Amino acid sequence: MKIGLLSDTHSFLDERIFEHFAQCDEIWHAGDIGELEVATRLAAFKPFRAVFGNIDGPDVRKQHLENQRFMCEELDVWMTHIGGYPPKYNPAVRKQLRDNPPDLFICGHSHILRVMPDPALKPHFLHMNPGAAGQEGFHTVRTLLRFEVNQKKISNLEVVELGKRGR
Repeated sequence: MKIGLLSDTHSFLDERIFEHFAQCDEIWHAGDIGELEVATRLAAFKPFRAVFGNIDGPDVRKQHLENQRFMCEELDVWMTHIGGYPPKYNPAVRKQLRDNPPDLFICGHSHILRVMPDPALKPHFLHMNPGAAGQEGFHTVRTLLRFEVNQKKISNLEVVELGKRGR
């Protein structure tokens, strides 16, 4: 399963995302979608999973949950917007993470691209934050991730840079 992962679009959808995700089987959005049209366009392009973020209004929150926990190719995935990172997890998710850690924990919010393990939670626990694909925020380069999931293993992880914010 090939996955395209993005976050923090803040109502901006770079048309190049469709090219970068053309070979993906699914698109996952880790929140701060902005206008519902962004999610609608991505969902029309590929199977789509998303969570809402702190800037998302009631229309987005009606369509998407705050947290999604699901299986992908035997991989236990938890996606939320404000999750923190190893070992500084958001207090709202910390206990659940410790009691029942997923294999892959995805969040957005910080606009900082990070991919890092946390062996304190689980031997093969991985945290991913794709950075920000939108124009709003303090990040300088807009980013997203692509990767493959095959029988509980993540491989072929790629960082895609969309260019500088504001361009």
